[in-house]
Amino acid sequence: MLTLVIICIFIALAFDFLNGMNDAGNSIATVVATGVLKPKTAVVWAAFFNFIAIMIFGVKVATTIGKGIVVNELVKPDAYFILAALLAAISWVYFCGKNGLPNSVSHALIGGLIGPALLKAGLSGIHLWGVGKIVIFIVLAPVMGFIIGYLFMVLTLVAFRKTTQHKVDSFFRIFQLASSAAFSMGHGGNDAQKTMGVIMILILFIKGNLIQLGIPAWIYTGYYAPDSVPLWVMLAAQSAIALGTLTGAWKIIRTLGVKLTHLKPVGGFCAETAGAVTLFTVTALGIPVSTTHTITGAIMGVGVTKRVSAVKWGIAGNIITAWILTIPIAIVISATLYWIISHLVVLLHLPI
Repeated sequence: MLTLVIICIFIALAFDFLNGMNDAGNSIATVVATGVLKPKTAVVWAAFFNFIAIMIFGVKVATTIGKGIVVNELVKPDAYFILAALLAAISWVYFCGKNGLPNSVSHALIGGLIGPALLKAGLSGIHLWGVGKIVIFIVLAPVMGFIIGYLFMVLTLVAFRKTTQHKVDSFFRIFQLASSAAFSMGHGGNDAQKTMGVIMILILFIKGNLIQLGIPAWIYTGYYAPDSVPLWVMLAAQSAIALGTLTGAWKIIRTLGVKLTHLKPVGGFCAETAGAVTLFTVTALGIPVSTTHTITGAIMGVGVTKRVSAVKWGIAGNIITAWILTIPIAIVISATLYWIISHLVVLLHLPI
């Protein structure tokens, strides 16, 4: 079983890598679309700030994932449980990324955790309030991004109304570097913690065995509390998401940065700043949200300051459809996988 747990930890880090690859589109779409940075430079810039987010944010989001989605005492998540959750999330994220659909890696993972829990214990296996908060923020995060992006853009246009377009572009090409860094930091701070939470479920599952084997305490114990996130887990998760960001998801970058609406540097700055403000707020509250939802809402908010038709609502509709489907589809896939795996375990007399 220890071997399987180690394999699952590597799969969790692979999922984190995929998260970074998928969400590179969120972090750099605007800065690439406005021409402030070349794509390859932009992904390095975003990856760096993804990584250093560990120095700024706590681990409240990791705690929510590890303890606030499924009732661990009732469900007793095992390595097969986590394996099914991760494979379901990876499958959906890969499908959306392949088709250029911005999607929520976070919600795919959450749906992946809910599926086996429902199969094992029904609704009593779910922290309904914890899941409820996440569902609320499926709507609230993009709305916050939209409103803040819209207000930032309106205020900026008023403040610079007497300045020539050329000067405005020059100013905001510099400012957009800062806003892109802030958004990437918010992304790294919120999203990497989801993988930390999954790894902590696995570590707590085998903690007794690790103690019996005489494994050093730093492997399974955090600095602040026995069940908090160990430093190696933080560093591994932040590194995986940063490396994923380096690869870039170019189809998603094109969808968000080019197809959704046309952006200039001032618009890119306002969208990224709005997204960063939203992410910093929800991360401080320990709520896992979708960076994709957040930046998409912010871009749309900036776009409608020109005119409502400046946003390509057909493309926005496709994105929203993917949002709505993510958790239900991940639940179905993970529950199905867990059912298959559970029966194979019994049939083949594998360790539980």
